Amino acid sequence: MNTLGEQMPGWGERWPAPAKLNLMLRITGRRSDGYHLLQTVFQMLELSDWLVFSERADGDVRLQEPIPGVPEEMDLTVRAARLLKQEAECLQGVNIGIEKNLPMGGGLGGGSSDAATTLVVLNRLWSLGFTTEKLMALGLKLGADVPVFVYGYAAWAEGVGEKLVKIDVPEKWVVIIKPEVHVDTGEIFSDKDLTRDSKSIKIADFLAGDDRNDCLDVVCRKYPSVKKAMDALSEYGRARLTGTGACVFAQFETESDAKKAYDGLKNRWQVYLTKAVNESSLMKRLSYFS
Repeated sequence: MNTLGEQMPGWGERWPAPAKLNLMLRITGRRSDGYHLLQTVFQMLELSDWLVFSERADGDVRLQEPIPGVPEEMDLTVRAARLLKQEAECLQGVNIGIEKNLPMGGGLGGGSSDAATTLVVLNRLWSLGFTTEKLMALGLKLGADVPVFVYGYAAWAEGVGEKLVKIDVPEKWVVIIKPEVHVDTGEIFSDKDLTRDSKSIKIADFLAGDDRNDCLDVVCRKYPSVKKAMDALSEYGRARLTGTGACVFAQFETESDAKKAYDGLKNRWQVYLTKAVNESSLMKRLSYFS
């Protein structure tokens, strides 16, 4: 809670849109509509995109600078702002500036996190008063990962990823490799060899070490560069796949051990060094000013 008298950051301020990791991923079934039933664990990272919101007098929603290769009307932040406007019957407009640090198509949730930050921050700036639960429901219309970023805390997730339970897991240092490939999630989930009948486990099972990813074998078979990244990272720690990738990661107890891995890999790979946290940087900022 803010006890120093500062004002809530507002228009023109930088707001974080943090990355996430999937610390495990089990596929336990499939719904009649084709969506897969999952069990997964999300944890936030200090690594983030940054968003800036500025007012528009004409009531429109626009990007300050469109992302190359992404039509503006398809950008998740624009879609999020327009969905929020529609739901609230809001007449206000916004320009959205994005400082993109998270790799696209890497499985770190960059687009989903950008959308969640847009929902959460514009809800404040436009004084809409929507609850977190309402914003999570809106986020689910944009993508399965959006609700967890609105939720803002490490979570055990089930269903298609939208049923969340708060969980505390060790906050470790993380080294991430992003191979030069974009993994097609739909392709992975439609592969005939994908395991779709894993036995459901409990949170206690995960905390005891059951953290397998059912997508790993299929992803490595279809995308050899992901397998190469796994092998390279395995020289320094236990390499794992986040979601369907393409990013792979290893956890380290100390910053110095993580730095050794980062330094050993940075000349050959696109690599990131960051810290895993249970409360997202966006939630920390909002709770400080609540």
